Amino acid sequence: MIREKYISLAEHIKREKEKARSLKKTRWWRRKLEKGMCYYCGKKVSPEELTMDHKIPLSRWGLSTRENIVPACRECNAKKKYLSPWEWEEYLEKLKRREGE
Repeated sequence: MIREKYISLAEHIKREKEKARSLKKTRWWRRKLEKGMCYYCGKKVSPEELTMDHKIPLSRWGLSTRENIVPACRECNAKKKYLSPWEWEEYLEKLKRREGE
């Protein structure tokens, strides 16, 4: 008999943060930082000012995989918080519409 294991969101986040810490030590992540560019706004910033962001947040059951992790400036990372990629795009569109008024 196969038993499925269910974990809590808190346990999921803990596990994925551990994976993210491991990814921070890889050449792949260092190359991302060397480019010095925020994934979201495209601004050029120093590698020290870039943070690791999960496109699909861990709180939304996102994973710490290379496909889901991007470098982000502190400003974008703070604004995005727990938003999904679709919600983030919607947020940016609202900002553009406000600026156009």
